[in-house]
Amino acid sequence: MTFSILAHDPETGAIGGAAATGSLCVGGWVLRGHLSSGMSASQGASPSTLWGEDVLAAMQGGAGADAAVRYVTGADAGKGYRQLAALDLNGGTAAFTGDRNTPEMGSVSFDTGVVSGNMLTGLDVLDRMVQAFDSATGGLDRRLLAALRAAEQAGGDSRGLLSAALLVLHPDHAPLTLRVDHHADDPIGALADLHGRATSGEYAYWAEKVPVVNDRERGLD
Repeated sequence: MTFSILAHDPETGAIGGAAATGSLCVGGWVLRGHLSSGMSASQGASPSTLWGEDVLAAMQGGAGADAAVRYVTGADAGKGYRQLAALDLNGGTAAFTGDRNTPEMGSVSFDTGVVSGNMLTGLDVLDRMVQAFDSATGGLDRRLLAALRAAEQAGGDSRGLLSAALLVLHPDHAPLTLRVDHHADDPIGALADLHGRATSGEYAYWAEKVPVVNDRERGLD
């Protein structure tokens, strides 16, 4: 039902994720993240938002992505219908795909992240995401958007798309959390347009003045 990517930028300390699906509200269902723990993407036929939150808590407690995913997924009797990917702050990745999800389904880890999907037109969708991310230029946000578009062009969700989302966390910048919860024609295009509006003009100027992790008192002068 969904394809997603989690990635980090070792040079800036930024972490982020992007996702799209043929259903509604992918950002609220799938993506979770915190600069103290990492990123998660929880999706599947019967996705668990609890998984997404619990794997972040495990990583914040010191577990690596692999141990955290094994811990969270191990005790859930419904895990066959779920899929989970995680990225820890050391760049480690892990993923789980339950066997009751709809093919094609799977995950691929790469140097700086992990891609996952289910109900895909083919597993090459995942490879195209990685290739697009690695070859794209610009910041982490733009590379994540490029990966989404490449997945769509490779076939993406076998039902088509209705929603898309982007979440980027940076120690020196305000959170960039963008969601297109329903767009019947082109949710990734709508997300790219929203991204352009959020990273330029007066809104971007304002966002550069608010407190951030590395400067909690910014904006006082």
